[in-house]
Amino acid sequence: MKIIHTADWHLGKIVNNVHMTEDQRYILGQFLDIVKKEEPDAIIIAGDLYDRSIPPKEAVDLLNHVLTELIDHHKVPVFAISGNHDSPDRLEFGNSLFRSRQLYLDTKMKGEFTPITLHDSHGPVHFHLVPYLEPAEVRQYFEDETIHSHHEAMERLVRHIEETHDMSERHIWVGHAFLAGGMESESEERLSMIGGSPYVDASLFENFRYVALGHLHQPQQITREHIRYSGSILKYSFSESNHKKGVTIVNLDDEQVEIKKIPLKPKRDMEVVEGYFEDFMTKDLPEHPDNYLHIRLLDDGQLIDPMGKLRKKYPNILRLERSVLTSDKQLNDMTKIKERQKMSHADLFSSFYEEMKGEEIPEKRKQQVDRIIAGLMNEEREK
Repeated sequence: MKIIHTADWHLGKIVNNVHMTEDQRYILGQFLDIVKKEEPDAIIIAGDLYDRSIPPKEAVDLLNHVLTELIDHHKVPVFAISGNHDSPDRLEFGNSLFRSRQLYLDTKMKGEFTPITLHDSHGPVHFHLVPYLEPAEVRQYFEDETIHSHHEAMERLVRHIEETHDMSERHIWVGHAFLAGGMESESEERLSMIGGSPYVDASLFENFRYVALGHLHQPQQITREHIRYSGSILKYSFSESNHKKGVTIVNLDDEQVEIKKIPLKPKRDMEVVEGYFEDFMTKDLPEHPDNYLHIRLLDDGQLIDPMGKLRKKYPNILRLERSVLTSDKQLNDMTKIKERQKMSHADLFSSFYEEMKGEEIPEKRKQQVDRIIAGLMNEEREK
């Protein structure tokens, strides 16, 4: 069985005030060409189809076009889940009707939590579609008060599958989660840490023949070749400038899993380029001047309107900075920023409280803040 694994389309994404829909339409045209050439038996989209819970009309139209092409023209089953950026309620609309057309889109924990099964010459292949879930949703579904962290939630889901299925057959996990050891970038929204760590141990998935993951934007395997993030279809921040974007081709036979990656070439790449202002003006420092650029100028003297002048030659500059020797204070500030980027919403509030009041936040107030944050996050996902 041949499967195409992709994820993190983030349709409707805006990067540095630039709407990426045109670039996404271009890259998804390449994706459809790959589908035509490869003729897969199934396609997996592992979450974050949209970039926000209420996507713009252009993003909805683009997703509708691509899914219609896959289902009606290519006649290939599509297995998709909601990610942490998607609204489960909005994506769920028409779910029952879509299933009759072989579009399987799961957004919530409900019903019997049964897989969708396809068959090839070697027998059945079971697809378990597990959308992004908060630990509280899994705790409620199983009525298990011991579930507080993402790892505990995932462990309970895996155990349920292992207890109710013959794991000697071929099982595929489709999920949207942050596995410990994965390499992240700036454009990924950190998962909730209310009640525990957002990280999930990859060892949970060793009994699955293939684990198709979304959330991390860099294509990568986690501890085993068969546990993989396909990565996003485009670069969505300059921290991803060195990523090699593409889709993953998975070939399953009776025993083996073969992995192949097919690159996607964007209409405009995202580059970080360093040099002197005069060289930028007299030479083509980026090989493709129309790329999205983060330019670092090495000049230490005064420059008059460098952005205005550079934009005449490089129209898609998204960021311009002067690269100067960094003081110890700047290094310390950057360290603090990076530390805070790793903190949960609750920890950030606790840190703010301590700075303002000069004392640690009382446990009672901390619990109140946790409940408020959890409610706001659930409200945002349900929009």
